Amino acid sequence: MQAARALTRKPIDMPALQASWQAFDTLAHLRPIHSEADYDRMVAMMNALLEVAGDDEDHPLSGLLELVADVVSRYEQEHHAIEAANPKDALRFLMDARGLKQEDLSAIVPQGNLSAILAGKRSISAAMAGKLGGFFGISPAVFVPR
Repeated sequence: MQAARALTRKPIDMPALQASWQAFDTLAHLRPIHSEADYDRMVAMMNALLEVAGDDEDHPLSGLLELVADVVSRYEQEHHAIEAANPKDALRFLMDARGLKQEDLSAIVPQGNLSAILAGKRSISAAMAGKLGGFFGISPAVFVPR
């Protein structure tokens, strides 16, 4: 904490910052995203940084990765928002993705109830959402209508 305060009190060497920024900007061109082309470029940079730094928080490029991921995330939230899936559609997707049949879930949901849920004739109860969330290893909120 004391080291962080010492850094904030230190005056910023603007000529050195400008020279460093110009060199960095030539390589990275880090900017807010204003177009799909900008978005594609930033996603490519983020993916390249992920390949090098991964989830190593001590990697010299981890701070840059965090900044780029934040810029990409903000753009995606504004321009590529994904609507929440209908609970029955989410359940069907998870079953299909894992190659599961209705009988594979019989220990969690009686087959008749599961058929009714998948047909849209019955909703998923909170208790059932909890069991399904545990089974699939995801948040039960996926199975709750919004």
